[in-house]
Amino acid sequence: MKTMIPAWLGKPRLDPVLLILLVVIMGFGLLVLYSASGQDMAMVKRQAVRLGFGLLVMLGISQVPPRILRIWTPWLYAAGIALLLATWILGVGRGTQRWLDLGVLRFQPSEIMKLAVPMMVAWYLHHRVLPPAWKSVLVTLGILAVPAFLIARQPDLGTALLVAASGIFTLYLAGLRWRVLFGFVGLATAAAPVLWLVMKEYQRNRVRTFLNPEADPLGHGWNIIQSKVAVGSGGLTGKGWLNGTQSNLEFIPERHTDFILAVLSEEFGLVGVTLLLVAYMLLIGRGLYIASVARYTASRLLAGALSLTLFVYVLVNGAMVAGILPVVGVPLPLISYGGTSAVTLLAGFGMMMSIYGHRKFIR
Repeated sequence: MKTMIPAWLGKPRLDPVLLILLVVIMGFGLLVLYSASGQDMAMVKRQAVRLGFGLLVMLGISQVPPRILRIWTPWLYAAGIALLLATWILGVGRGTQRWLDLGVLRFQPSEIMKLAVPMMVAWYLHHRVLPPAWKSVLVTLGILAVPAFLIARQPDLGTALLVAASGIFTLYLAGLRWRVLFGFVGLATAAAPVLWLVMKEYQRNRVRTFLNPEADPLGHGWNIIQSKVAVGSGGLTGKGWLNGTQSNLEFIPERHTDFILAVLSEEFGLVGVTLLLVAYMLLIGRGLYIASVARYTASRLLAGALSLTLFVYVLVNGAMVAGILPVVGVPLPLISYGGTSAVTLLAGFGMMMSIYGHRKFIR
């Protein structure tokens, strides 16, 4: 007797290379989190549960063919916009409106847009001539500008810029001409004074602190100064797991979230940080390879954009911890404590696995 299971729901289509790299990074992240949380096993267990749920989401999405993902894309984008609008009324948070609390579930709608924006741009460009014409470029900018504005209003300028960057990457991979790209960079630079005027005071303080953290070493500059001390004190091989003085004495702020890389640097040193970066680079490289072998335009653009977006997250967090960029609240992927960001990231890898697993299958 034949079952009613769809034909595309067969054996799991998982990319073993991606899976191994993800498990290694997540396992190392739980190890560092145990130390960063003050050896709080309950926090580690909660994170492990979230990562496990993310893996299940990744497994489920990996079975869905790219053509089905394209059909769902406009609905996912619309749902994300609706949830961002809901934060205007129902949003909660410490001085912000970034979270929606449903009682049994608390999440950030902006995390959904990290996937929905590149998916929507890839969906729009899928049947259009590439490199994109000016009309297509302008429509694409509108697709990413709406959620970026709604996220910046929460306010969460860092996430808004990263969501916009994911759409820009998709447009760039579609063959955007360099002169057009440099033109956008020039316009963004010219608009910087206007951005300064609309920024919140705490956001301006972050920029001032970045330029001169020693001006207020016990106030706004405390976070970045202590982070740099921890990074420098780790040396080549670090002080050893659980032996970081800056973290154990609670000098490092937000050490289990945004500044967890400072804890890692102090305990595992340059060697530990380098090995983690190598794992990230292999993960990003595998994603770009998947983009290169994808059958469809939308799949190539999506896999490439997700890979480059991961690169930006790692780069921004590392530069923030080292004092090279202002503090913008970007977690270290799969290492920092947090559920929504980890599940969203693993869902993106599920899409990559779907693209790779279905590359040879024809309807």
